[in-house]
Amino acid sequence: MEWQQVENNFVLAPSQPKGVIHFLGGAFFAAAPHISYSRMLETLAEAGYVIVATPFVNSTFDHRQIAIDVYKSFKRTRSKLFLDYFPLFGLGHSMGCKIHLLINSLYPSERAGNIFIAYNNYGAKQSIPLFREFSGTIPEMSIMEFTPSPLETMELVNQSYGVANNLLIKFQNDSIDEIAVLASQLKRKFNDKVTVKILPGTHVTSMGMDLKWQAGQSFTPVDAVFQWLRQGIHKDNSTLEQTLLTWLRSQNPQLKTTIQKVKE
Repeated sequence: MEWQQVENNFVLAPSQPKGVIHFLGGAFFAAAPHISYSRMLETLAEAGYVIVATPFVNSTFDHRQIAIDVYKSFKRTRSKLFLDYFPLFGLGHSMGCKIHLLINSLYPSERAGNIFIAYNNYGAKQSIPLFREFSGTIPEMSIMEFTPSPLETMELVNQSYGVANNLLIKFQNDSIDEIAVLASQLKRKFNDKVTVKILPGTHVTSMGMDLKWQAGQSFTPVDAVFQWLRQGIHKDNSTLEQTLLTWLRSQNPQLKTTIQKVKE
């Protein structure tokens, strides 16, 4: 199998698919998800799932608009490849989880289930490097916030998110995710249909690209970021992949129901 680009989405399609996975990556790596997350996504494709990875660039504070654009792009690709009759799962990492939550809160649910890896819903001050420093000198920045804000996102999910089957994955050495908050929120809505797994790893364990980075003579903040990334990327993530596949297989009864409803 080789990656193909279809309607601005990166697609990996096995010959006999059993379902479709719509993948969205984290803020800094979502522009090239087929590269940044190749190891995990290719493993899922080998197991029989069509991967549709939608790239996006986090160049705006309007996350709602990103969600709308991503949804429309994915819909075009799904229809063009005649994948409408296959069970559909969402899979997101970090900020990609928030975009999936927004999509499934803004539009009628078409998902057999969603998977959230290392979710976070932080505000601008926590998410953007040097935001605090600049907002102290540029007054206009002090009132800037993502749309919807973290609180507004939680309220939107409470009111409108309609996907009952959810797998939430937290890594043991990840201090910047909010899986526990999301788990509590979704369990109030769907109770035992929400599964939470805590696995060994870091915030970037789901990524699978090779970062060849050599620090310069003077150690900079950029060097520190890349060292942090490499600590998580160059780990065996077979536990994560097996956890994903086990949960997907457990959805088989739901998949049959979903397929029948679509055909009707």
